Amino acid sequence: MLTESQRVRFEAYKAASSGSGKASGRLAGLFDDGAFTEINAGVKHGNELTGVVTAYGYVDGKPVYAFSQDRSVKGGAVNVHHAAKICKVLELASRTGAPVVGIYDSNGAFIDDGAEALKVYSDILTQINSLSGVVPQISVVAGVCAGSAAMAACSADVVVITDDGELYTDPNCIKKGKEAVANGTAAVYAKDDASAMEEVRKLIALLPQNNISVAPMFEFDAPTGAATGSAEDTAKAVADLGSITELYDGFGNSAYTAFATIGGSVVGIAATYKEEGKLSSDDCSKLSRFVRTCDAFTVPVITFIDTEGFSPETGVRDMAKLANSYAEATTLKISVVTGKAYGAAMSALGSGNADVTYAYPDAVISPLAPETAVEFLWHDKLKGAKDLAAERTKLAAQYAEEMASVFDAAEKGCVDDIITAEEAREKILAALEAMSGKRMNKRLPKKHSNMPF
Repeated sequence: MLTESQRVRFEAYKAASSGSGKASGRLAGLFDDGAFTEINAGVKHGNELTGVVTAYGYVDGKPVYAFSQDRSVKGGAVNVHHAAKICKVLELASRTGAPVVGIYDSNGAFIDDGAEALKVYSDILTQINSLSGVVPQISVVAGVCAGSAAMAACSADVVVITDDGELYTDPNCIKKGKEAVANGTAAVYAKDDASAMEEVRKLIALLPQNNISVAPMFEFDAPTGAATGSAEDTAKAVADLGSITELYDGFGNSAYTAFATIGGSVVGIAATYKEEGKLSSDDCSKLSRFVRTCDAFTVPVITFIDTEGFSPETGVRDMAKLANSYAEATTLKISVVTGKAYGAAMSALGSGNADVTYAYPDAVISPLAPETAVEFLWHDKLKGAKDLAAERTKLAAQYAEEMASVFDAAEKGCVDDIITAEEAREKILAALEAMSGKRMNKRLPKKHSNMPF
């Protein structure tokens, strides 16, 4: 039996540790049935609770750890106890192999802590980056997320931001909501907290529990659309109906990235889209980041290639970064050349080291754009032409037909099979089933590759 003193203290503890309505409400929106168990609920800094609620619960039946910053407590200031609670959540996630969701809404470090404020952020960053690639980490920027906190949030695998979210390291360069998605800082935009938690729940459901788990299988309905040329329509034509979750929409407009399911299996879909122009530096960063995320959790990558190459402004470093991401990825890689595939872009997109490569009958695979190839190879045929532009166009079409066709590529072993757009889903599904047991490629012993910056 509790003594009167114990009973009074227990009731006071429960009342004091109940957390703020908004911080706890966000967690309730995340977890199944709104149920979660708090961790270190009674920890205080001075006479007040720390400005963060830490907890574990279930999302779509999976165990998940989470923290939700509480701006009602001194602006959610991050002090040593606040940081310790977050670090404990990350440590528990590493021990149990469970995903982590971080909900950011804080005015920043507890300035009174001085240099210690910098150290505690360093502790959080170290834990987050140590856990990177081990379990899925998702950040939700639901309020102010500045300075070191912005670095921590953006170190997650996926960043979701709401209309109220603010990401910045300099007050003069604040990125809010859709702005943060447009510049590639965030991957998903959600209007409000409820929408953000729904996006997180979809991502948690799709991703494997950790880097040694397999992705779940889903019931599915076959797609009803047809590939009409755009990257999004191409993805919808092969993915299970309603299964697509696009990332980085509006950033890198010549590339498309999304998680989806095909035949119930989780895949990452990466596509280039020539109608929006050649690949830019943003496109390279977008594709590189996405492929590395998929590879970390052994999610197969389906790449649809239709690009005339890199734009003149694209830096060689960005091209090399894209090539590195594809080359280093050991997850199952399937390439489908749907249109134009020219030069260095075709090489960077990993067609050469894909496990299987398909191509549509009218696709063109060439080390140079046909117009450029004509200038090098058939310059003599251009001499004396009355209409140089028309003659160049004619010869370029001839080059594409005779020397850069997929039939020529297939004869040289550069393409495994020539398929129609209508066959693409079944061919991809068959490859996913046949190669689901793919083992990691043999690699030379090393700590890690030195990825271009």
